[in-house]
Amino acid sequence: MNPVASIVIPAHNEEAVIAAGLDRLLGGAAPGEFEVIVVANACADATVSAAARPGVRVLETPVVGKANALRMGDAACGAFPRIYADADVGLDADSARALAAALARPGVLAAAPRPVWDLEGATWVAGRVHRVHDALVAPHRALAGVGVYALGKEGHARVFPLPDVLSDDGWVHASFAPHERVVVDGASSVVRPARSVRAHLRRRVRVRLGNRQLADLGRPVNAVPLRLGDLGALLRAGRVSVLDAGCYLAVLLADRLLTRVRRGRPADWGTDASSR
Repeated sequence: MNPVASIVIPAHNEEAVIAAGLDRLLGGAAPGEFEVIVVANACADATVSAAARPGVRVLETPVVGKANALRMGDAACGAFPRIYADADVGLDADSARALAAALARPGVLAAAPRPVWDLEGATWVAGRVHRVHDALVAPHRALAGVGVYALGKEGHARVFPLPDVLSDDGWVHASFAPHERVVVDGASSVVRPARSVRAHLRRRVRVRLGNRQLADLGRPVNAVPLRLGDLGALLRAGRVSVLDAGCYLAVLLADRLLTRVRRGRPADWGTDASSR
């Protein structure tokens, strides 16, 4: 059978999660339904052996970097649409099918699932920060920050060859007008955010640096700014508590201070071990 979609999974030292992710994806799929390519980039662990199984093609490269792994996996794909998924994100077969179906609709060039946040193991403060942040961004959610995005053939031509950017999903998001991209209600990705405030801050600094890089490349993300009024509305609606809001604002302030300190310093793509 012809694959419903090609799925590329970049993996840097992901032996702790890659097997479970592939089991989740392929457990509900027919043989050959998806072309799955795992790109193990500069791995120093057992990612390659953990990913090896029928229905999965594993490629290896000594070159570190997510963008390079995505390009390498994409070049090996033989089908459209194409789905690009982080190794630590849970995507099942039904969600992959829903993403592919959405891209068959006229005018839809890119698609993403809705995230389901797995907060198990998160610290008391980190859990509150994640819940507030999700409530704030939910009305404006699109292609970035959910660990998975999908491209049709026309959309793919806008994104690839992917440059060496810190934020690949930000690059993808900024490549399309709002009417060309969709968040698919019938698709979900299970995302494990940072388990500690320290890990969350490291991620947020990288997000800001990545967005700055995209702006320098002429493809700004143009995200809807989050305002204090939005947080106030959540408080009045009882969706978050005063304690939730206080934790969120304190961590937001630390985020911005750290970003200023790190301005001008190089950053590379890496793995947040707290979510593994």
